[in-house]
Order: sequence, then structure tokens, then C-alpha cells
Amino acid sequence: MKKAIIGKKVGMTQIFDETGKVVPVTVIEAGPCVVVQKKTEEKEGYNAVQLGFQDQIERKLTKPEKGHFDANSISYKKHLKEFRLESAAEMNVGDEVRADVFAEGDKIDVTGISKGHGYQGVIKRHGAHRLKESHGTGPVVRQVGSLGAGSHVSKILKGTIGAGHMGVEQVTVQNLDVVKVDPELNMIVVRGAIPGPKGGIVYLKDTVKHNVEKKGAAGISLNPQKASARVNPQKASARSK
Repeated sequence: MKKAIIGKKVGMTQIFDETGKVVPVTVIEAGPCVVVQKKTEEKEGYNAVQLGFQDQIERKLTKPEKGHFDANSISYKKHLKEFRLESAAEMNVGDEVRADVFAEGDKIDVTGISKGHGYQGVIKRHGAHRLKESHGTGPVVRQVGSLGAGSHVSKILKGTIGAGHMGVEQVTVQNLDVVKVDPELNMIVVRGAIPGPKGGIVYLKDTVKHNVEKKGAAGISLNPQKASARVNPQKASARSK
């Protein structure tokens, strides 16, 4: 990837584009991030940088965490994330990464932890349907139902749907448009929704999708044999009329 930054989800709102259409957007407080550690091909076997986001007080750090920052004389940070950037070899410890690393029109992927929904049943968690309410079901029409035979397999297969903790999972939304960037407010505005609650930490990076520019409508063929009879009176189909 070429660009990346750590941010905090502020919330959703809407703006109007140049044509007057409403665009739902998410506001992200991106950076400023500091390069806490630099990894090189010679020492670690690959090039990467570790970014730190949001200041942290010393008493909330463990001794290994404190030593990690003190070794490079970096102010204490609350969130750390490693990115394998193409320009990692050119960056140094202490460099600052701000919101203007991205620009309006960029395509990005946003990764975050989804909202928690507590302990939920199979209908809400997996979209299962209710059981029949005629004969033999009883008062438990929202239960999971049969989980498999007890003779051959004699166990519940891995991956079988069931009730459980819903949400609080890492989710990545790909190919979002950057609508606006404000480096003074450390703000990046993206079109659409991103995972996580308000105040949740998110990671922004270049999209892995391969975006191809749309070409215009197909024009008239330059080959007279392929041109339609409507524009080529010499074509056999036109002469026969």
C-alpha cells in the first residue's frame, strides 16, 4: 500500500454535491500519527512503519510499552498499528503523518471493530427463519432447531449456526470515496458508512480494489464493412432495400 493512517470515527452526517444531491458521509478524525518504529529489510526482513495515534499518560502503560516508546524518545501513544508502506524506507522515526496524506477522490479501505449487539439468537444473528407454528413445535418457534444426526456424525459440525455473541468483529469496508479532506481539523470525510461505534478506532489505507475508468459509449466503427447500413449506404443490407 502507498498511504495509511489511524483515525477515530466521529459520526455520520450528510452533505450536498455540486449537483444538489444528498451524499451520506462519515466524518473521521485522522491523525496526526507519529512514526514510533521503523522496520527494515535488513533487520526484520521487510519494510514497514508502526504508527502511533492519540496521546496516553504514563501510568496507563505497562513497563514493556513504556520502554518501547522511551527507546526511540517518542511521546506515549494509546494506539499502535503497523503498515507495510511502499515509502516505509524513506520514513524515519518521529515523522508525522497527517490527514492530507489522502486527497479528495481517493479510493480507500476502512477497517474497524463492528458494534456489539450482545448475546443474540439465530434469527437476528444469522437470519434463520422461524419454525412452524402448527403441530409439535411448542412455544419455542425461535429456537435453532435440529443441529444434525446423532448416529453417523454424532457431533455438531464446525460452522453450524447458533446463538451467541453478535458483533465486536473486525470488519473492512472496501472502495470508499474520499469526499473531503481538511488537514487543519485533521478531518477526512468518506462517502458511506464505516464499521464501529462513534469514537471507535479505524484504519484507513489505499483500496486493494482495481478501479478501471469507465470509457465512453462505443462509437461508429471505422471499418466500412462493420458500419451499420444506416450510416453506410454501400453495405449489402442497405442496397437490398
